[in-house]
Amino acid sequence: MLNEKESYAGLGPDQILDAVESAGYRCSGHFLALNSYENRVYQVGIEDQLPLVVKFYRPGRWQDAAIVEEHEFSQQLFDLEIPVVAPMNNGQGDTLLHHGGFRFALFARRGGMSPELDKPGTLEQLGRFIGRIHNLGAVKPFSTRPSLEIESFGVDSYQYLLEQGFIPSALQEAYRTLAEDLIDRVRASYQRAGDVSLLRLHGDCHPSNILWTDAGAHIVDLDDARMGPAIQDLWMFLSGDRAYMTARLADLLAGYTEFRDFNPRELHLLEALRTLRMMHYAAWLARRWDDPAFPMAFPWFNSERYWDEHVLSLREQAAQMDEPALVWN
Repeated sequence: MLNEKESYAGLGPDQILDAVESAGYRCSGHFLALNSYENRVYQVGIEDQLPLVVKFYRPGRWQDAAIVEEHEFSQQLFDLEIPVVAPMNNGQGDTLLHHGGFRFALFARRGGMSPELDKPGTLEQLGRFIGRIHNLGAVKPFSTRPSLEIESFGVDSYQYLLEQGFIPSALQEAYRTLAEDLIDRVRASYQRAGDVSLLRLHGDCHPSNILWTDAGAHIVDLDDARMGPAIQDLWMFLSGDRAYMTARLADLLAGYTEFRDFNPRELHLLEALRTLRMMHYAAWLARRWDDPAFPMAFPWFNSERYWDEHVLSLREQAAQMDEPALVWN
């Protein structure tokens, strides 16, 4: 008998369509795999209706209660007319559904493109959305979902890569000392920021999770929702040289502060959080490397060239964390 992980890796058309039909829909037989790897996400055709999006949750990542808490947060945002795509309920109030040993949720399909961040007004509009999300996020903490922490995103990540033999032997000592130095610098960045407030976040708020249309934006995929500082939902829209990021930051916060105050001391965390994400991303790929979908989707990972470039990028982050924080006027 297949275990949960093997069954998930072998999720096929019959299971996908059977699960959707178990929720009361008649599938047309058409489906399309969407760009998601942590979970399996598909657009499924429905007879005489618009297609739906179905998300199958990876076994072992979240407990049911944590998924439901994310769903409730999404629905509360939707109820406030914030353009978040919330999961649909089955008519009995349930949004986390079960069929054939799989956990899944259904969503209305929403189209769109990634936002053009250089287009006038785009970052201001994004800032308004995020400010409104954070107003609700600050009302109470999550009870089952984790916080963004240096230990889990940074320390656990680099130690896993070393302990599991992903780092080439010729780079192991250099990587270890670099990672330890980076963690020290991240901790120093947190000390400079001081006592920042933690709130419920989108958690993975990057341009690919914003679907932009002429009618406005849709915010999708709160699967990484967690507790953390407000800057976590803002910094992923900021890249490039210092002058460019400073200008984009001003646009983003012009919209954000229409709805919510921003603590400028959090800007000390910007490059620290970018560093933690880079470390966490490499370890995420490594932890999923036994999933057949990952070697096919990320063939460049775990090569000597990848690790050489990863170490170089982390060294550049060490230098970035030595620079003064961005200034917001």
